Amino acid sequence: MIRRAVPIGIGHYLPDRIVPNSEFEAMEGLDTSDEWIRARSGIERRHFAAEGETTSQMAIVAARAALDHAGIEASQIDAVIVATSTPDLTFPSVATMVQAGLGMDGGFAFDVQAVCAGFVYALANANALIVSGQARRVMVIGAETFSRIMDWTDRTTCVLFGDGAGALILEAQDGAGTTDDRGILATDLHSDGTHRDLLYVDGGVSATGTAGVLKMQGKEVFRHAVEKLTKTAETALEKAGVSVADVDWVVPHQANIRIITGTVKKFGLPMDKVIVTVQDHGNTSAASIPLAMSVGVADGRIQPGDLLVTEAIGGGLAWGAVILRW
Repeated sequence: MIRRAVPIGIGHYLPDRIVPNSEFEAMEGLDTSDEWIRARSGIERRHFAAEGETTSQMAIVAARAALDHAGIEASQIDAVIVATSTPDLTFPSVATMVQAGLGMDGGFAFDVQAVCAGFVYALANANALIVSGQARRVMVIGAETFSRIMDWTDRTTCVLFGDGAGALILEAQDGAGTTDDRGILATDLHSDGTHRDLLYVDGGVSATGTAGVLKMQGKEVFRHAVEKLTKTAETALEKAGVSVADVDWVVPHQANIRIITGTVKKFGLPMDKVIVTVQDHGNTSAASIPLAMSVGVADGRIQPGDLLVTEAIGGGLAWGAVILRW
């Protein structure tokens, strides 16, 4: 027997405000259009947090939805890991705010910062905690308010991002040690800090004392993304002992439809095996994978026993993949 980190509940939250591409068309000096945005990103609309609505508040709503889906209480969670690059405050962590918001009087909580790859990194950490016996149930959350760090004069970036949160609960269960086991079968993580200037925010506590705004070299990020995402997914599949032919669903980071299609084409998989939400959510950074996963479960596409590949790349550069049997 082998201990596996098995999904038992998932949920998500999207802010009420839906921002269609037409809102950007109307912004003076931005010089963009619905057609331009769709052609380059596949995005049609995104959600923006309301004034005063924070990352932790969205994370708490998603967490409660995941608890309801799992049929358990917050007191039964041992650890909360939140992946975010847009915390409410410099400290304490968003995860401890979620812990308090859920009324948890035990366990532990911490944040993971790997930008768009944050949820994959958080899953790997949760898996390690469960496999090592340090936790039985771990809540893994991706939550972001990227609308707060946009440069509204830069049409190449401000139209791409949105806000939201998704939460997944993993539980320790015994598996047979085969590829038929439910739960996380393999993880693969990478980073390369020499590429930091390709995607970053030009502010921070020790550098400027300001939040800053997002800066991105889109063409270079695209070039790295397809190659690195394909390789990390292939490596994770090899670690898990499964092949591309075994994959039921790819649940990718929802950054750009061209990155998604380019990566899946390199896998040799058809697009009808991909959960795509970028058209409705935009790029929600660390929240994008759990949001897409939650949508796929809610609409019945993702079923128990399905083999999922999830992969992401973000600023750092940081990237990775997780193989998970639902």
